[in-house]
Amino acid sequence: MKNKKLVLFASALMTLVLVSLLISAGCTSTPPQTFELKMQSQWPHGDISMENLSYFADLCEEKSNGRLTIEVFAEPEIVPMEQVVDATIAGAIDIMHGGGAVTGSIAPVSYIEFGIPYSYKIVEANGDCHQAASVIRDFFFNDGFVDLLRDEFATKGLYYVDIHCYGWVPFLMSTKPIVNYEDFKGLKIRSEGAFTEWQKLQGAIGTADIGPGDTYMALKTGTLDAAQWDTSAVTGLKWNEVAPYWVKGYESDHAVGHIMVNMKVWNSLPDDLKQVIKESAAEYFDICLDAYCAEEQTVLDMVDAGQLQVSELSAECQTKLAEDAFTIWDELAQEDEACAKAIEMFKEWRGPYFFGG
Repeated sequence: MKNKKLVLFASALMTLVLVSLLISAGCTSTPPQTFELKMQSQWPHGDISMENLSYFADLCEEKSNGRLTIEVFAEPEIVPMEQVVDATIAGAIDIMHGGGAVTGSIAPVSYIEFGIPYSYKIVEANGDCHQAASVIRDFFFNDGFVDLLRDEFATKGLYYVDIHCYGWVPFLMSTKPIVNYEDFKGLKIRSEGAFTEWQKLQGAIGTADIGPGDTYMALKTGTLDAAQWDTSAVTGLKWNEVAPYWVKGYESDHAVGHIMVNMKVWNSLPDDLKQVIKESAAEYFDICLDAYCAEEQTVLDMVDAGQLQVSELSAECQTKLAEDAFTIWDELAQEDEACAKAIEMFKEWRGPYFFGG
């Protein structure tokens, strides 16, 4: 009987010890780590892709159950457009949003990523905005272009997360009608990336020195004759008030932007939050695309309503512009090894449509 009582006492004591240990472990467990990150776009308020970044931030917070919060800034709320990439590399900004028209300054292959003349004329999409973007996304993620970009930007201290599409770019607005190839001669155009060199071949003066926020006044005062952006040039930035002509036929179906994270910040994140950012960026691609495709219809409605004048390029002009474009392709291939590989990939991808297979 005595032995039985000892066994019961020992059992009860062991239970108390186990319960005490469990309670103690629960009280001292570390709560999940949280992260508060700063994100800036290279683009100002009024730009469609920038205004839709709030959805990306909300998705990250929702998918992480509040463990990842992102404060979004427009250009130039932390730094001006041309300083965003350097500020992200330095860690003053955690996540950057923008395009290769600017980041090409540190990685020339990014000019190609953003879009070079005729590279994103997706003729097989027959003008379908969503279909054109699907073809482009497939090239990036299934044909290996995103791997080339990730490797290149990793050497700069950036993790390349995902892409988004900007709709018609270059969407060219002009203070005067442009129809023939000769009409470009002497024209002062606000542009970006490889397009500035393309415009020089036409005798125009392409410049990226004037930011999007200053372009309205530059067009109004005659400092510029024309400027290119996406459709938010008219729906958000209102350039049509001072440059009433949409130069139709100049645009590609899309240009491509990106979201990149400071590499040290990226490596500090647990795997589940990295996945949250990737998933949210992929959903942002769809959100942004829907917005731009809708804006294309808005532009066409503005034309029908007489709020926007069309200056359509002649077929002869477009043929000459294409010849100039492919000259730029070959020049870019000489920049470095990454550019040479990218142009090779683009020619293989677009070859059946522009180079006879």
